[in-house]
Amino acid sequence: MDVTSLLPLTTPRLSLRLFTPGDADDLYAYQSLPSVARYLYRPTHTRERSEQVAAERAAHSVWSADGDKLALAVCRRDEPGLLGEVTLTLANARAAQAEIGWTLHPRRQGHGYATEAARALAGFAFDKLGVHRLYARLDVENTGSARVCERLGMRREAHLVENDLDGDRWGSEYIYAALAADMDGRADRLSH
Repeated sequence: MDVTSLLPLTTPRLSLRLFTPGDADDLYAYQSLPSVARYLYRPTHTRERSEQVAAERAAHSVWSADGDKLALAVCRRDEPGLLGEVTLTLANARAAQAEIGWTLHPRRQGHGYATEAARALAGFAFDKLGVHRLYARLDVENTGSARVCERLGMRREAHLVENDLDGDRWGSEYIYAALAADMDGRADRLSH
């Protein structure tokens, strides 16, 4: 399924839209920061890598096979530029399971944008894409993302101890999840 016709997603303050190649500078502004890369278990982006990522994301709007990823730019509706991004990865098409994630520029954190954007994307995943189970994986030290998961009504299902290596630091991970059935009756909260 090509999701282009279903976008952008809007909330009272935000627009979640497909990336464009012109988003490379804004993407680089936060993806180049060590404080952001730390929780993503990968190196910081170079300017060139940000250009590649923006172009790849702009070209990919298909949702049908394992590994398909929908990455949306999170923007305020009343000002230019990116606040960050939200992502949805189709982990298992047959079982309708998807992973949700979010990354915001540190200067834009603390205003509820991650929760608002993730709530809109979760509602979209359940209501429009037919996702059965939505999960998030996050570093246990990433307390802000844990709070976002909890605000979305996700339950903590696992605590994986020292399951990934970030340079020379062992990272532990929480897995949060929600089923579409968990969100029945709360769809209006998720999609607005």
